[in-house]
Amino acid sequence: MVMGSRRQRRTRVVLGFLALVVAIGVLVARLGRVSRNGRREVLTLSKSSPPQNNAETVLSTGTPTASPTPNASPSLPTPTSPSLPTTEAAAPNNLIIPVAGVRPYQLHDTFSESRSEGRVHDAIDIPAPLGAAVLAAADGTIIKLFYSERGGTTIYQLSTDNKFIYYYAHLSRYAEGLTEGHFAKQGETIAYVGDSGNAGAGNYHLHFSIALISDPKRYWEGVNINPYPLLKR
Repeated sequence: MVMGSRRQRRTRVVLGFLALVVAIGVLVARLGRVSRNGRREVLTLSKSSPPQNNAETVLSTGTPTASPTPNASPSLPTPTSPSLPTTEAAAPNNLIIPVAGVRPYQLHDTFSESRSEGRVHDAIDIPAPLGAAVLAAADGTIIKLFYSERGGTTIYQLSTDNKFIYYYAHLSRYAEGLTEGHFAKQGETIAYVGDSGNAGAGNYHLHFSIALISDPKRYWEGVNINPYPLLKR
C-alpha cells in the first residue's frame, strides 16, 4: 500500500510538471505574437506627406490607421481666355495723316510717353500751326462732338465697320456745319488745330488716337492702338 501511494504521487508530480511546461510554452508563443504585433504598430509610416529622403522619414505610434485614399482626380488646369488680336491684325488700314500738310517723316511716336497723373499718352501728337485743317483719317460717322477739360474741343468718329473710334482733340473749332451723325469722307476737313483743353497755351497740335471697341454705344471704351506706324506707312 505504501509503495502504490508513492507511485501515484510521483505520477501526479510528473504530470503537473509536464502541464507547467506546456503552459509556459503557450505563454511564450502568445508573448511572441503580441511582441510582433506591437512592432508593426510602432513602425507604421506616416503618409501625411511623402518623405524627401531617409532622414525625413516620419514614424508614428499608436493604433495603425488605414492608408489615405488618393485624390479622385487630378486638378485640372485653369482655362485661359483667348488673347486679344495683335495690333497688326486689329489695326485699320489705309489711314491718312489727319493734319493737312504734315508728311510722314515729320511724325514722332508719342504713344508710350508718360503724362500727368501717371497716365500713358496712348495717342500721337501732331504739331501744326494754329488753324491748320484737321482731316478725317478714314471714312466714318461723326458720333460725338464734345468738350472736355483734358481734350478741349474734341471729335469721336466711328469707322465704317463699327470696330474703331478715331479721336481728335485740342481743336480750336469744328468745320462749318459739322454735326453729330455726319458721315465724313477720308480727307474731308472736319476741324482745325488748336490748343484747347490741357494742351497748354500756344502748344498747337492735334492729339489723335485710335481705339478698338466692342460696342459702338460705349465709344469711350476700348483698347488703344498706336497710330504712329499706321500713319508712317
